[in-house]
Amino acid sequence: MSDGEDEIAVYDEVEIEDMTFDEALQIYHYPCPCGDKFEIALADLQDESTDIAVCPSCSLMIRVIYDMDDLPKPEPDPPATEQRADQVPVAA
Repeated sequence: MSDGEDEIAVYDEVEIEDMTFDEALQIYHYPCPCGDKFEIALADLQDESTDIAVCPSCSLMIRVIYDMDDLPKPEPDPPATEQRADQVPVAA
């Protein structure tokens, strides 16, 4: 019996250093031959759920080669701001 991932036909294997990281969307991009871009979410790489980036415009996929230690660290949640007792909420 073979591993399920071995059955996925990938167009190429790409080092993560060759990809572009969009900090706002938390997504890695890489140019696709069709003119669009392969995409993979940082969260998917961090939780190791997949290493396959897909192109939303065509059927091509690439395998992303990366080391977990090289990924950007998740930003901690900002502390919740507490309302002071002397502040009164104002509706706009």
